[in-house]
Amino acid sequence: MALSASDLPMMYTLLTNSMSGDESVRKPAESALSQSESRPGFCSCLMEVITAKDLASQVDVRLMASVYFKNSINRYWRNRRDSSGISNEEKIHLRQKLLLHLREENYQIAQMLAVLISKIARFDYPREWPELFRVLAQQLQAADVLTSHRIFMILFRTLKELSTKRLTADQRNFAEISSHLFDYSWHLWQSDVQTILHGFSTVVSSFNSNASEQHHDELYLICERWLLCLKILRQLIISGFQSDAKCMQEVRPVKEVSPVLLNAIQSLLPYYSSFERGHHKFWDFMKRACTKLMKVLVAIQGRHPYTFGDKCVLPLVVDFCLSKITDPEPDVFSFEQFLIQCMVMVKSVLECKEYKPSLTGRVMDENGVTLEQMKKNISNVVGGILTSLLPSERIVLLCNVLIRRYFVLTASDLEELYHNPESFHHEQDMVQWTEKLRPCAEALYIVLFENHSQLLAPVVVSILQEAMNGCPTSVTEITPGLLLKDAAYGAAAYVYYELSNYLSFKDWFNGALSLELSNNHPNMRIIHRKVALILGQWVSEYIDSSWKYGYMATQTITSPNYYFLCAAESVMLAVFIVFDLKMSESMGVLDFFDGACSIPVIKDETKRAVYCALIKLLLEKDLSVKLAACRSLCLHIEDANFSEKYFTDLLPICWDSCFKLVEEVQEFDSKVQVLNLISILIGHVSEVIPYADKLVQFFQKVWEESSGESLLQIQLLIALRNFVVALGYQSPSCYSMLLPILQRGIDINNPDELNLLEDSMLLWEATVSHAPAMVPQLLAYFPCLVEIMERSFDHLQVAVNIIEGYIILGGTEFLSMHASSVAKLLDAVVGNVNDRGLLTTLPVIDILIQCFPVEVPPLIRSTLQKLILICLSGGDDRDPSKTAVKASSAAILGRILVMNTNYLAQLTSEPSLSLLLQQAGIPIEENILLCLVDIWLDKVDNVSSVQKKIFGLALSIILTMRLPQVLDKLDQILSVCTSVILGGNDDLAEEESSGDNMSSSRLHSEGTIPSKELRRRQIKFSDPVNQLSLENSVRDNLQTCAALHGESFNSAMSRMHTSALAQLKQALKMS
Repeated sequence: MALSASDLPMMYTLLTNSMSGDESVRKPAESALSQSESRPGFCSCLMEVITAKDLASQVDVRLMASVYFKNSINRYWRNRRDSSGISNEEKIHLRQKLLLHLREENYQIAQMLAVLISKIARFDYPREWPELFRVLAQQLQAADVLTSHRIFMILFRTLKELSTKRLTADQRNFAEISSHLFDYSWHLWQSDVQTILHGFSTVVSSFNSNASEQHHDELYLICERWLLCLKILRQLIISGFQSDAKCMQEVRPVKEVSPVLLNAIQSLLPYYSSFERGHHKFWDFMKRACTKLMKVLVAIQGRHPYTFGDKCVLPLVVDFCLSKITDPEPDVFSFEQFLIQCMVMVKSVLECKEYKPSLTGRVMDENGVTLEQMKKNISNVVGGILTSLLPSERIVLLCNVLIRRYFVLTASDLEELYHNPESFHHEQDMVQWTEKLRPCAEALYIVLFENHSQLLAPVVVSILQEAMNGCPTSVTEITPGLLLKDAAYGAAAYVYYELSNYLSFKDWFNGALSLELSNNHPNMRIIHRKVALILGQWVSEYIDSSWKYGYMATQTITSPNYYFLCAAESVMLAVFIVFDLKMSESMGVLDFFDGACSIPVIKDETKRAVYCALIKLLLEKDLSVKLAACRSLCLHIEDANFSEKYFTDLLPICWDSCFKLVEEVQEFDSKVQVLNLISILIGHVSEVIPYADKLVQFFQKVWEESSGESLLQIQLLIALRNFVVALGYQSPSCYSMLLPILQRGIDINNPDELNLLEDSMLLWEATVSHAPAMVPQLLAYFPCLVEIMERSFDHLQVAVNIIEGYIILGGTEFLSMHASSVAKLLDAVVGNVNDRGLLTTLPVIDILIQCFPVEVPPLIRSTLQKLILICLSGGDDRDPSKTAVKASSAAILGRILVMNTNYLAQLTSEPSLSLLLQQAGIPIEENILLCLVDIWLDKVDNVSSVQKKIFGLALSIILTMRLPQVLDKLDQILSVCTSVILGGNDDLAEEESSGDNMSSSRLHSEGTIPSKELRRRQIKFSDPVNQLSLENSVRDNLQTCAALHGESFNSAMSRMHTSALAQLKQALKMS
C-alpha cells in the first residue's frame, strides 16, 4: 500500500528512532524503514521530511531521511524485475520538488540534496530530465550568493557523476553541456576572483579593526562558490573535450584558462603569511585554493598535453613551479601541499611521453601530414621550450636543491623517528608519493635523473663525496653534516641503476658503509637505516660494459683535487669533475670510482659481508632500521644471484630475529613485511627442515593472533604454501597446524572467504602435491572443492590440479568415497567453460580413465556424452583452440575404446546420446562410433605421440566391427596406423629427451616416497597404452577383419595404393 502525507508523522518517528542509542528502539525502526523502502510514496515522504520548514532545526533527522532517499534511488529508481520501483508520476514529483528547494541554508543538507540530484541525473538526463541544466541556469541569473553557491554545488556533483559515463552518446551529451556552461562559469569565476582579491585586501587592511563579521561570512561564501566554480571548470575542460593527444585538435579553453589560473595563484600567495597570523578561516581557504588551482593545472596538462605545451602556457607554469621549488619565499616553504603540487607538475612535464621525441618511423601519406608527424612536430617544439626552460645550470641547481633541502630530515621527522620509529618507516617508504613533501621530492628527483643521467650522475657523486668527507663515520652528533650524508645516501640509493657506472660498490661498502655500521651510537640509526636501503637497492644491478673509468690524477695521491674521466658508449665524452676532498683515515675516497663491467654490483667476495651487515641491522634496537633491513633482505634473497652458501650459517639468527620482530611490531604493515621475509626465506633456502618445529609454532601463534585481519592471513597462507613445498615429503609433520587453517580457508561459508579462498586453494594444491600419502582429513575436504566450483570457475586451473592430486594420491580409496562428487564436478565444468578451460580439464579426465578404466566411464557418462558432442560438432577449421579441444576429447574417447571397448560401444548406441546430438543440431547419418572414426583420422596430426598411438589402437579395434562401412574407411585406417607405427620410435625418443618418460630403473632410484610429479610420471610410464603393441594389434585385428568380411575385405585391400601397401607390410614386418 502506498504511503501518503498522513504517514509523515510515522515516518518522522521511525527516522528519529533509527538513530536511538537504545537497540530495542533502533532495531524495530530500522526494520520498519527497510520494509517501507519498496512501497510507493516512500521517497516522497522522505522528501517532505527533508524540506519541511518546521524541521529545519532537526538536522540529524533530515540527514537520515536524505540517506534513505539516496539508498532508494540506487535500489529502486530503475525498474527492476523483483520490484515495481518508483512510479513515473512519483519521479516527476520528486524531480520538481528538488529543483524548488535550491536555497537550503544547512550545508550538510545542501550537500546531500546535490548528491540526490546528481544520482537522479545519472539515470534520467537527458531523456527524462532534459530541463535540468536549463532550470539551474535560469535560477543562477537572479540568485543571491547563498543560492548560487548551492546551485554550483549541485552542478559540480552532477557534472562529476555524468563525467563517469563512458558510452559515446553520454560523452557527446557531456560535450554539449560543456559548450553551454563553460562561458558562463568562466566569466563568473573571473568576476569572483576579483571580488575575492579586493575582499582579501580589505580584510588585511582592517586587520585590527572590528570589521563586520557578516561581511566576512559573505566573502567566505563567495570564496567557496568560486572554488566550486573552479572544480566545475576542471570537469568541463577535462571531460567535455576529447584529449588533444588523440584527436590532435587544439582545446581553446586550455590556452585561455591556464595562464589566468596561474595569475590567480600568484595573486593569492602573498596573503599566506597575512592570514596565518589571523583569520584562519581565510588562511585555510587560501591554502585549499592555491593547492586546487595547481592540481587543476596538473590535470589539464595530463589530459591535453599538446595544447598545454603552447608557448603561452607551458613556459609560464613550469618556470613558476621551478622557481617555487628552488627559491621559495620563507612562507611558501612551509606551504607543503602547494610545493608538492609544484613538484607534481614538473614531474608530469618531465615524464610526459607526448613531449619526448618519437623513436618510431612513419608511413608517408600522399594526402598530407600524418597524425604521427603532427605529434612529432609538436613534440619537437615543446622539447625546444623545455630545453630553454631547463638549461644544464638549472637542472644541476634543481638536483642540488632536491637533495640538500628536501631530502634532509626535519626536526619533526627526527622527533617521529625517535618516538615512533615504526610509523616513521612506513610513512617514509610506503606513503603515497603525492601526499608528503619528501617522497614527492624523491619521485621528482628520480624522473629528473632519468632524463639527465649523464649530466647529473657526476653531480650526485660530488654531493655524496662532499657529505662523506664532511661527516666522518666517527661523528655521532646530529649535525647538518650528518643529515646531509643521510640525504646523499638516499639520493645514491634511489638512482643506483645509473650510479653503478660511477661507483664501485665493493670499495664504497668496505670504505664507508661497513664502517658506518661499526658505530653503534643511538643517533646512528639515521644513517644505519639509509645504509640498509642502499644494501637493498644495489643488490642486482649490472654495470654497463660500455662504460670505462680512469683517473686523470697519478697513482700517487699528493693533491686535494682529483679529476675523474668517464668515457661513454661510442662517444668519448670527457666529464671533468673536481672534488675538494678532505681525506679521512677511515676511507680512501678515490677507490669508490674503480668501476668494473658486466658483473653484478655486489660481487661474490662482498656478498658475505653484505649479508652479515643486513643481519646486524636486523638485530638493532630501532624498529625503523630493522624494518628497512627486513625489506633489503627480501630483495637479496629473491635476487637471481643470491648465494645461499654465504648465508646458511646466518639462518638461525635470521629466523629468530624474524620471530622476535613479529612480536615487537604493532602495525599491520610491519607484520606483513616481516611475514613476507619469512615466506621468501622458506621459498629460497634449502635448510628449512631443521627449523620446522619453530616455524610450526610461529605460524600457529600468528594465525591465532591474526583473526579478522584477512590481508595478514593472506601473507600467512603464502608463507605456509612455501613451507609445505620446502618440507616436501616431510610435510605431514606440520599437519596439526596446517590442516585446520586450510579447512577454514576453503570453507565458502567463512566470513573471510572472499579474501582467503584463492591463496587457500593454492595452499591446498601444494599440500596434496607434496603429501606422501592420503590422510583422512584431506579426503574429507574434497566436497569443499565441489562447493567452490559450483559457485564459479574462477579457480579452475588450481581446482584441476587438486583433483589430479587426489586421483594420484588417493587412488581407489578416494574414488570409492568421492566418485559421485568427481562426476558432478566434471559434468559442471565440461560444457560450461571456454576452450581454455576445457584444455585445462581434459587431462585430468584422461588420467582418471587411465587409472580406473572400468570404474570411471559409467560414473562420468554425462561428461563423456558432452565430449562426443564436442567431437562431432564443427567450427574448428580456423580456430586452433577448438581443434585442440576436439583432438583431446577424441583421444579420451579413444582411450576408453582401447581400455573398455564394450562400454564405448554401449555409450554410443544409447538413445539419450542421439537425442542430445539432435537437440544440438548435429545430423548423424551413420553409426556414432563410425563418426568418431572420422575424427580420429582427421585429428591424428594435432595430438601428441601417446595420443597418436591411442588413435592407432582405437582404429585397429574398429577393424573388428561387423559393419560393412568399415571397409570404406579401411585404406585411411591402415594409412594412419602405418604412419603411427613407423613414426613411433622418433616420437618416443623425442618425449624421452624432454623428460616426459622415465625408465623403471630411474623411477626406482628416485626414492620410496615420491612427489606428486614423480607419481604422475609413474602412472604415465605404467599406462597400458605404452604396454600395448600397435603393430601386433593392427596385424591381429586385420586378420579378424578379413575373417569377418571375406572377399569384400580382399577387394578393399586391392584398392590400396601399392606404395601404401608396401609401407603397411614394412610396418607390420610382413614379408
